Amino acid sequence: MNFKHLYYFWVTARAGGIMRAGEQLHTTPQTLSGQIKLLEESLGRQLFRKSGRQLELTEDGRKALSYADDIFALGSELQAAMANTKAGVRTLEFRVGVADSVAKSVAYRLLEPALSIAEPVRLIGSEGKFPDLLAQLALHRLDLVIADEPLSKRISVKAFNHALGTTPMSFFCTPTLRATLKGKFPQCLHDAPMLIQGSSSSVRQQLDGWLVRHKIQPRVVGEFDDGALMTAFGREGRGVFMSPGILETETVAQYGVEVIGRSDELVEEFFAVSVERRISHPCVAAITQNARGRLFSG
Repeated sequence: MNFKHLYYFWVTARAGGIMRAGEQLHTTPQTLSGQIKLLEESLGRQLFRKSGRQLELTEDGRKALSYADDIFALGSELQAAMANTKAGVRTLEFRVGVADSVAKSVAYRLLEPALSIAEPVRLIGSEGKFPDLLAQLALHRLDLVIADEPLSKRISVKAFNHALGTTPMSFFCTPTLRATLKGKFPQCLHDAPMLIQGSSSSVRQQLDGWLVRHKIQPRVVGEFDDGALMTAFGREGRGVFMSPGILETETVAQYGVEVIGRSDELVEEFFAVSVERRISHPCVAAITQNARGRLFSG
């Protein structure tokens, strides 16, 4: 494969067209089209198709773009690594995937110790669905995955769970909404407007059972996979919402809400998943030690 042809394809796909890519590469549209045509011939696949006056990626084109992203990202990292070596500086790259069901504030608290180790660290973070992140871990594109559930034995990925800790859940709402709720917690949730986590969340499954056991039927007005979006609605008084207890002080101060109750029956767990059975990576060691010794120790 001619990587110059691949680079021209990559720039064209990212620029959104031949004309813009030509301006960025300081070459003519004719030359650029010819180079991309040679790449298509070498791969035996059509990467672009015309849509009116525009070019759009084919399915094979989208697949090729994904690989090109990785290839040229690695090229940039190679340059950075060589520059660090030349300058006498060694920077440890630490690639982390965070499951999208993990609250961003919790993720920060878990990952922050990795930046406090003795050597310089470059933290490269990404977010996604837990199974997708595990696939990246299996390909060694990630060093660690942070999730609110352990790696299941049903998933054929050779990796290991490292328990970080657990936190009970707390319930919040605005003072104005609290004044309309009747009775004590948790009965005050009956017929109250409520914002809940999406069905894929591990704590959501616990919540459904908890409500049944306590014979509570709230009015669910919103269901969210994104915890930050759920909290934004809660801040505006649209409903009662639930968040990890370790974030109580931060949630109250940041969103102007109050704690209306807590439940030890609802527990959110956090795990670090890595390909190491025995932790040797200094960043992973810092994360696990801080979580077990300080963050969840209470």
